[in-house]
Amino acid sequence: MALPILYSFRRCPYAMRARMAIVRTNFEVEHREVILRDRPEHMMEISPKGTVPVLLLKDGTVIEESLEIMEHVQSWELTTMEREWVNRNDDEFKFHLDRYKYPNRYEDVDKIHHRERASRFIRDLDADIPNGNLSDAIFPFIRQFANHDREWFDSQDWKNVHEWLESNLSSDEFKICMTKYSQWAPE
Repeated sequence: MALPILYSFRRCPYAMRARMAIVRTNFEVEHREVILRDRPEHMMEISPKGTVPVLLLKDGTVIEESLEIMEHVQSWELTTMEREWVNRNDDEFKFHLDRYKYPNRYEDVDKIHHRERASRFIRDLDADIPNGNLSDAIFPFIRQFANHDREWFDSQDWKNVHEWLESNLSSDEFKICMTKYSQWAPE
């Protein structure tokens, strides 16, 4: 293996956070774009849970979690405060985001209720915008929330979040992170 292999899916916010760390550190990988309904056999062999991102290092080590990939490529260890933000994002916010964005996947879901619950996290975020690695760990999820109903999102009084999100979305690193790749297939 010439380079570490990254299995990724362009629109997945977990994969985005890993790719942002990879881009920011110029960590070289062989990028393998995955279509989730057609997962490659090799990816399933090294990571049977079948989620992205998955990073296979040259020594055979497999890293299956986006935050662990971020920590590995950036030599970053979460502080207690950073861990709290990430936990709120990945647990509390993501729970409500999924039910707001995909209400048909759940029984008896009031998507507006979940939008309001997710908004609590964004209001807290507006008061204390993260930077650096922590920003990369959170903003792909806020992007997903914002894009679900952009008109509504843009009408909210979250000045700091709007500026922070736009800064991330317009960054050169994010543009590189969002490069479109064809579905990877073994030769």
